[in-house]
Amino acid sequence: MSKEKPVPRIAAKSASVKVKTARGKKRRVSADIVRKIFTRFQAANAEPKGELEHVNVFTLLVAVVLSAQATDVGVNKATRALFQIADSPAKMLALGEEKVRDHIKTIGLFRAKAKNVIALSEKLLTEFGGEVPHTRAELETLPGVGRKTANVVLNMAFGEPTIAVDTHLFRVANRIPLAPGKTPLEVELGLEKIVPPEFRRHAHHWLILHGRYICKARKPECARCLIADLCQSPEKILV
Repeated sequence: MSKEKPVPRIAAKSASVKVKTARGKKRRVSADIVRKIFTRFQAANAEPKGELEHVNVFTLLVAVVLSAQATDVGVNKATRALFQIADSPAKMLALGEEKVRDHIKTIGLFRAKAKNVIALSEKLLTEFGGEVPHTRAELETLPGVGRKTANVVLNMAFGEPTIAVDTHLFRVANRIPLAPGKTPLEVELGLEKIVPPEFRRHAHHWLILHGRYICKARKPECARCLIADLCQSPEKILV
């Protein structure tokens, strides 16, 4: 088995690399570098998984709704017991808003989220036969479901090559920079244009995990980054 090439080490003190165009705007890395980045992500983790715990498509939808402005770890702690007794729209509706609220009270905005979980459960029963719909447009009609949530469900549950832009992915896409944008939608559409089709299914998982554990907001761990030599961030310090 051939040995992998070592990741370039990062010096503690050196000149920063600035990636600016003549107008002062960040430019994207080249198509060749984009392919290299995702090839390395794939080699390191061929089948990346989302970290929200769920038992079926419905509980995935609920978990993603609850994850807004909350950590996956916090959501998982709150939903383990909830999903044991309410793993379908009918069971969730029967449980009622007050008991749902009691289960998720450790999560931020738990009152509004409990209301949305009950409302979306009711809508799934009355308008979709108790099944989670397969299109973004239909998903976005559900209470508490926006574009990001819909993209996560479409990707994880139905295998669609959608890109869900959370805070981690938004930061990484702008920092490298892969697809600079001022809004999550700009970043999403930018990534759709540049990510090679064979990587698109897992692209958002790789970028989210990279942002969560390596390319952190305050102190990116460049010394442990497997794409350090490909990154053109002005925040990065090279040897």
